[in-house]
Amino acid sequence: MSNASLSCRSCGHVPILPVLSLGETPLANALLTRDQLAADEARFPLDLAFCPSCTLVQITKSVPPEMMFRDYMYFSSFSDTMLAHARAIAERMTAERGLTAASLVIEIASNDGYLLRNYLRAGVPVLGVEPASNIATVAREQHGIDTIEEFFGTEVSERLAAGGQRADVLHANNVLAHVPDLNGFVGGIATVLKPDGVAVIEAPFLMDMMDNLEFDTIYHEHLCYFSLTALAALFSRHGLTIIDVERHKIHGGSLRLFAARSASGRTPEPSVAGLLDEESRWHVRDYKRYQGFGARVAELKTELIAVLNRLKTEGKTVAAYGASAKGATLLNTFGIGHQFLDYIVDRSTVKQGHFAPGTHLEILSPDVLATRKPDYLLLLAWNFADEILHQQHSYRQAGGRFIIPIPTVTII
Repeated sequence: MSNASLSCRSCGHVPILPVLSLGETPLANALLTRDQLAADEARFPLDLAFCPSCTLVQITKSVPPEMMFRDYMYFSSFSDTMLAHARAIAERMTAERGLTAASLVIEIASNDGYLLRNYLRAGVPVLGVEPASNIATVAREQHGIDTIEEFFGTEVSERLAAGGQRADVLHANNVLAHVPDLNGFVGGIATVLKPDGVAVIEAPFLMDMMDNLEFDTIYHEHLCYFSLTALAALFSRHGLTIIDVERHKIHGGSLRLFAARSASGRTPEPSVAGLLDEESRWHVRDYKRYQGFGARVAELKTELIAVLNRLKTEGKTVAAYGASAKGATLLNTFGIGHQFLDYIVDRSTVKQGHFAPGTHLEILSPDVLATRKPDYLLLLAWNFADEILHQQHSYRQAGGRFIIPIPTVTII
């Protein structure tokens, strides 16, 4: 993995330094139909690197967004955890910002309207920006969310602002990591915010990913892995100030940051300086912090495969739970497929009947667990462990057990 000529996606620094190579993998959400199983799957290098200038951690290969997001299989509404998380922040922002029928809330990558519908119920006008046509259609037709089918950036933000559509509150949840043009995206946020508007942005947190060995968060959709240090530099470059930050457990550890126009003069809360100081003590700027991550991933692979080998030797049946992008990374980089797993179950009716990328494991409804009764389920969607374990209480009561692979292999 040579990055000698590659520049940082945020600050442009050359070179960026190698951290981890996961080889060539298929696109994590490129689920297959039965008719597609015999065709060759596109695979792309999945290499992680570190910018010693602004600290941004990033993958080195950009796959065209149109290949990944125009027809998308991830619907946020299939997760009760995500729905509750979205409802809480919408209710909070409505109250804190005093939103009314004269306000506007914009969400970038609005998915099926899982968040914006909460504002709509409160009588607050909304606008979704969602490039996946299949998901945008659901948002409009099932939930009444005004949604434009475009990739957000400089052009879209300027058109919205020129048309008078500027946001009192702008949400961008789990999309910043997906953006090839970080500067155009963040500059677009500044353009579309009202002078006193607030952007509420969530992204997986680099420290949690590194400390908890969440290597399966790395896939081609996720171009970047953020520390607050990297985010503060990026936002400042475009006239935005991070005025508050929170840490949340969702998705294995996320940052929720609140940003305002720097010209508004809003003073950052102590949380911002506090987390920047914590990152400094964590040595976020030291390349040595990132070296050795690959060796830890290799040790986890050895541990997990040893457990699966033992279970198969004992004649146990093993399936997987969660046809997640995380799962695609773990299975493909660890070489885990039909030799260990019989199938995958997933609650999403959109994914059921398809086959997982690379491994070609069939994706079925969790309803089959009651009749097939696998002895073990490898929990690929471990970031929703509490929700899934609760939903599968009867499976566990009947003797079924879950294998949680991250950060260490645990059987419960």
